[in-house]
Amino acid sequence: MTISRRQALKTMAGAAAIAATTPLTSLAKGADDIVIGSLHDLSGGLDILGKPMQDALLLAVQEINASGGLLGKQVSVATMDPQSNMQLYAQYAQQMALKDKVSALFGGITSASREVIRPVMKRFNTLYFYNTQYEGGVCDRNTFCTGQTPAQNVDKLIPYVTKRWGKKIYILAADYNYGQITTDWIKKYAAESGATVIGADFFPLDVNQFGPTIQKIQAAKPDMVISVLVGGAHMAFYRQWAAAGMNTKIPMASTTFNNGNEHIVLSTAESNGIVTAFSYFESIDTPTNKAFVDRWHKKYGADYPYIGELAAATYQGVHLWALGVKKAGSVDRMKMIQALESGISFDGPSGKVTIDAATHHCTLDIQIAECKDKKWKILETFKQQKPVDTAAVCNLIKSPNENKQYVIKV
Repeated sequence: MTISRRQALKTMAGAAAIAATTPLTSLAKGADDIVIGSLHDLSGGLDILGKPMQDALLLAVQEINASGGLLGKQVSVATMDPQSNMQLYAQYAQQMALKDKVSALFGGITSASREVIRPVMKRFNTLYFYNTQYEGGVCDRNTFCTGQTPAQNVDKLIPYVTKRWGKKIYILAADYNYGQITTDWIKKYAAESGATVIGADFFPLDVNQFGPTIQKIQAAKPDMVISVLVGGAHMAFYRQWAAAGMNTKIPMASTTFNNGNEHIVLSTAESNGIVTAFSYFESIDTPTNKAFVDRWHKKYGADYPYIGELAAATYQGVHLWALGVKKAGSVDRMKMIQALESGISFDGPSGKVTIDAATHHCTLDIQIAECKDKKWKILETFKQQKPVDTAAVCNLIKSPNENKQYVIKV
């Protein structure tokens, strides 16, 4: 049978449309499985962040199933790729809630994507886990945030670097709410440390040319640069910074560097000496983390480039959800919420992680580390840091019907 070119194109377009709205099922689904959703960027500008998060989720589910599953059932995963596109985030979140009927959705990277997903999950009574460090302030009983907030990591990073390097700071940040609000937190903690922010520039996520900004920094002569840049395009800054010879002249700290394995993609010279603060580094020297790293490499290969903060937070988020299911004895949403609010803890690769009932954020350890030869040397550890910034504006015990993100006054 022959068909016209127009018919062929029409058929191909139809197939593409079906593929675009069909979940990429990552684990075979049984008829009686408990299904969770994974909505992470597997392509697009933020796939360097999303792919490790997806890998972490699948490893956690594999472990849960290997230990007998939950409630006598296996857990399966419905995966969709929003391609760093906010419209697709909204579309796929709704599909997972209504069509796939997921017990919980794990997903979102930027705060913008979270604020697209969150109201959809709230509307359709589906639990939502956001496993990314962010600027704080989300207050929503249907949402659990397992990543760190500025009062946990920026609060530790700024005093350390100002004591080590000096008092004049220049900030480069992604131009959306995470970058803008985190910049305000840096200014706050800098002032408390007797330091001053002498410049701050903001860049859309697709910007990859930083020559004029590097010239501005050279003229300003700060004691350090602090990067709050995000994603693949922004990685170009570090290359251009080193090419200008600035990496040996002005030291750099970052609240984001390492999330996308930048230190692996960049050369040693381009990444050496950058200081960051996160809850997780692959180099954490504990039996729990070493066993986690071994399991990771057994599943994904010895040549997996690096396990970073967002992957660890996602892995721990899935296990916290599973502990909630076990405690609730059900996947009923309200029973689950009440179980998770009971102070559930998970001893994970980053250390002990405990859900705070009042904020639905986590108490966790924070590490300051410096990049050296594509590895991270841990310099200081701060145990069990609470999300005090979000706690200042959110108390879901007293006000369980809250449903917003507060912009915390800095």
